Amino acid sequence: MTLTPRAEILLRTLIDKYISEGAPVGSKALAKESGLDVSPATIRNVMVDLENMGLIQAPHTSAGRVPTHKGYRMFVDSMVKAKPMDKQLFHLVEQKFGTDHDPVHVLSKASEILSQITNFAGVVMVPGQSQSHFRQIEFLQLSGNRILAILVTGDGRVQNRVISVEREFKPHELVEAANYFNQTYSGASLHKLRKKLLTEMQQHSEEMNRIMNTALTMANRFFEAEEQDQQEDVVLSGEANLFEVPEFAEIEKMRELFETFKTKHDLLELLDKSLKGSGVQIFIGEESGYAPLNNCSVVTAPYELDDQCIGVLGVIGPTRMDYADVITIVDVTSRLVSGALSGNTSFNEN
Repeated sequence: MTLTPRAEILLRTLIDKYISEGAPVGSKALAKESGLDVSPATIRNVMVDLENMGLIQAPHTSAGRVPTHKGYRMFVDSMVKAKPMDKQLFHLVEQKFGTDHDPVHVLSKASEILSQITNFAGVVMVPGQSQSHFRQIEFLQLSGNRILAILVTGDGRVQNRVISVEREFKPHELVEAANYFNQTYSGASLHKLRKKLLTEMQQHSEEMNRIMNTALTMANRFFEAEEQDQQEDVVLSGEANLFEVPEFAEIEKMRELFETFKTKHDLLELLDKSLKGSGVQIFIGEESGYAPLNNCSVVTAPYELDDQCIGVLGVIGPTRMDYADVITIVDVTSRLVSGALSGNTSFNEN
């Protein structure tokens, strides 16, 4: 779809004004704000053309117009220009991350920061087994037939599980089992590792040596315990901010939206879609594919560790949002998170 220069200026002016004020925009206001030297009749004709193209619409009986989701899409794709984050705001965000490189803390802070700055909901997809890789595991004897298994993933997360075994093990047996497992499986995807363990235990049950049997058995117990104590896949902050958004004044819309936040399943699928893309992505209204988000826009960006994309973060808000600002905030936060996870404190906000 191609617009004339005049139509593009009027559409951009209308959307900017509507985002800023939240009220339908009339021809007189457009004539004043656009700077075009044309008659009100000409502006009305262009408005009719834009409405016929599905880019704007008249709500109820109002003489003014508001953008449609299709109009927002054209606006975002061809009229929004990226801009550097305000330096004072950037340094404030940078300080909030501080020198804490613990992945759990960093991702939790990211969700809160996105919420606080935008006054919308901040969301972070925590790396799951499909993105995480095994680095090493250690086994420590506890009292009785209990073992503390400590697993470290490639992205630096540490997971502890207490597992029950059939007998007590000597310290050297635990060290040998851990060494065998680390040498054999270091770098493997956690998602595939569990299936591989089960396959190898079934195929080699009779011929496994003592060390291999101990290592595979205890690692399998670790993953069984992990399935029963799953960590959150999605971290949400600031959902209550959306109560202040006029577009969500209808109770039924809020109920559906908060049900989505509660179950998190649809959010996880949407963020997983973002994970497969690159750079900042924007889902406007129905583009998300989930009815409760039809009145929302979701702006996401991936974050990385060692140049590998391991998760996604973003903002959920109304379609009437300042896209230029939100895009910048999400992009900068994703890069700060990547730096914090890798221990890199130097970052250029531009």
